[in-house]
Amino acid sequence: MSEYPPLRLAFPNREEWIFSRILEHWARKAPDRPFLQFMEDAPLRYGEVDRRVNRLAHGLLAAGVRKGDRVLIMLPNSVEFMLIWWAANRIGAIEVSVNNAYKGYFLEHLVNDSGGEIMVVARDFLEHVRASEDNLRRLKTLVVYGGGSTAQVPVFRRFGVRLLEDLYASREDPPGIPLSHRDLGAIMYTSGTTGPSKGVMMPNAQCHLLAECTRDLTRLSADDVYFVSTPLYHANAPVMQIYPSLLVGARAVIWSRFSASEWVDQIRRAGATVTNLLGVMMDFVFRQRARPEDTQHGLRVVLGQPAPAAIALDFKKRFGLERVLEYYGMTEIGLVTMMPYDEYRPGSCGKVVSEWFELRVADPETDEELPPGQVGELLVRPKAPGVFNQGYWGMPEKSLEALRNVWYHTGDGLKRDGDGYYYFVDRMRDVIRRRGVNISSFDVERVIAEHPAVVECAAVAVPSEFVGGEDEIKVCLVLRESARFAPEAFLAWCEEKLPYFAVPRYVEVLPELPKTPSNKVQKFPLRQAGITPGTWDRVKAGYQLREEIRKAEARRQRERERAESG
Repeated sequence: MSEYPPLRLAFPNREEWIFSRILEHWARKAPDRPFLQFMEDAPLRYGEVDRRVNRLAHGLLAAGVRKGDRVLIMLPNSVEFMLIWWAANRIGAIEVSVNNAYKGYFLEHLVNDSGGEIMVVARDFLEHVRASEDNLRRLKTLVVYGGGSTAQVPVFRRFGVRLLEDLYASREDPPGIPLSHRDLGAIMYTSGTTGPSKGVMMPNAQCHLLAECTRDLTRLSADDVYFVSTPLYHANAPVMQIYPSLLVGARAVIWSRFSASEWVDQIRRAGATVTNLLGVMMDFVFRQRARPEDTQHGLRVVLGQPAPAAIALDFKKRFGLERVLEYYGMTEIGLVTMMPYDEYRPGSCGKVVSEWFELRVADPETDEELPPGQVGELLVRPKAPGVFNQGYWGMPEKSLEALRNVWYHTGDGLKRDGDGYYYFVDRMRDVIRRRGVNISSFDVERVIAEHPAVVECAAVAVPSEFVGGEDEIKVCLVLRESARFAPEAFLAWCEEKLPYFAVPRYVEVLPELPKTPSNKVQKFPLRQAGITPGTWDRVKAGYQLREEIRKAEARRQRERERAESG
């Protein structure tokens, strides 16, 4: 069979494909069943989650939020993240996730582009908001999470400030706002290539189908426990881990962060049976020292993107897993290929979910289909309305560009074998993927171009030493005449302006950047050159980012606490 088998839908009626409506279903059917849990806290039950969501929904309405408004969420992994999302969904508002590391231009572009007027933000991130206060044009209200009183919140000149606990209204009945599976449920910002990051408009039905695909792929049931350690501000954690749990009435355990060294212990403490690993996470776990405890858990399935062929089978054996599964998908399109549960082909991301999607491996210049075995750009289109993105928020020209010839152009190079298995080969577009995060080279360049010594710059991906399709960031710089330049000082400047994950590892100063006849920078020669004798490497130079130092100290502190506790 060259296609993925038809999905066994938990909710066949597409009219019900709404995040908060599925929650309402389980709150009626099994109100006392454990559902949402933060680390080792007592789990919230389905009925309790539903009541809290209704209270927050009424609170959002009282704060002036209406159907179609955008609600920005800048929170760490927490139960509250999902409660706010569902509350917004219940009144027809649109959730917009904000990466916790965003600051400066990255934060300002997302907030301004979304047009959100209210942001739920953790106290720990308020300084980033305050630093950009004058540039956040549409934002009006901050709802602060993290304890304390409003007197302990930094003073803002332009924003009203209230505490999250004050947003809870007394009413626990549903708000009664008419909702449709065609309504937008979220806007997820993803990497730009020749422009800034774009907001993917995801209708409720698209989010639901993503969850149904994950549930079917992992054979999830009410007896499972999903371990969620990837960030909730990415689509994978809320839509591909918590939502599938919701579909079957299972329990989802949210962990504060991913830790390769503590992964097995966290899985055991959560009682987890299923989890997801993205990008280099699987390699990071596999590189840990093998221990007898590696198989002492209840985990049966790891869903990886990718599940690197070099280690996938050894990973499965070492950790005593029933399955290591893989898929291909994007925020824009959902899951379009999946590896059937009882099959495995090294390096493959599975077979087409042909019931819902049509795929074509095409010549990137002509969009003409290529025969099996040849690498081309993967093109996708849906077979049902509402299960695909509705374009990019406020960017109709980018939407048309991505959907030219009535196909969505993924920008990724794949090939298909004669048996219908698909294989990811490489990115064809100018996006950098580091530590599971897609980074817009345009956004990095836009910030670095503000450095007083820089005339021109180009950010490109160079291969990482880790398996899993990871990149490192290299920036090529052209400097002003007689400019004094020290790489360490340059990176310290970058740390102030960029999220830690977007700070480059490699820096090279060039007399000029290669250009096209129309004077556009040619990145292909820069990527092809890779690491040259003139490339400065911050790792080899011993330069540590402040965030790396902080994480290392936190890791040492946890190790000391474990040693003291025996």
